[in-house]
Amino acid sequence: MLSWALTFLVIALIAAALGFGGIAGTSAGIAKILFFIFIALFVISLIARLLNGKSRL
Repeated sequence: MLSWALTFLVIALIAAALGFGGIAGTSAGIAKILFFIFIALFVISLIARLLNGKSRL
């Protein structure tokens, strides 16, 4: 999911450099949403891992 966020960020930067403001804004918004979803899922997985207490190493 983080790779999708980075992909949309790159699309937004390229579109902004070429002057496509609408596409740049939309891509940046999608990248922001995907990034926050990634962070939320990461935190949830860390909490679940801590509550489980098992080490898989």
